[in-house]
Amino acid sequence: VQLQASGGGVVQAGDSLRLSCAASGRAFGSYGMGWFRQAPGKEREFVAGLTWNGGRVYYADSVKGRFTISRDNAKKTGYLQTDNLKPEDTAEYYCAASKALRSEYVRRTEREYDYWGPGTLVTVSS
Repeated sequence: VQLQASGGGVVQAGDSLRLSCAASGRAFGSYGMGWFRQAPGKEREFVAGLTWNGGRVYYADSVKGRFTISRDNAKKTGYLQTDNLKPEDTAEYYCAASKALRSEYVRRTEREYDYWGPGTLVTVSS
């Protein structure tokens, strides 16, 4: 599976962005996926994750209520809707997929994900 995140940009505080994660490979629809981010000078952190069918989701406390993760398996694409962005959301955003087939567990750590794509940069100005 190959992943490619897109949709980043430069926005002002309070704005929204919709990040997309395009995947290749027939098995993507059976994989859990997640979004992580890495701010300058900081470690990469979990943002949101969901199961293969979108039935279960999990969010980091810092984004809960502002970000929404979703997926369209027919299009082999995952999404992260980011609303009410704050300067502290500035980071490189990465999507990832876990090859545990049809797991009902939402993975939340880097080591639980097997496939990663290059990031997309989100910059939020105050």
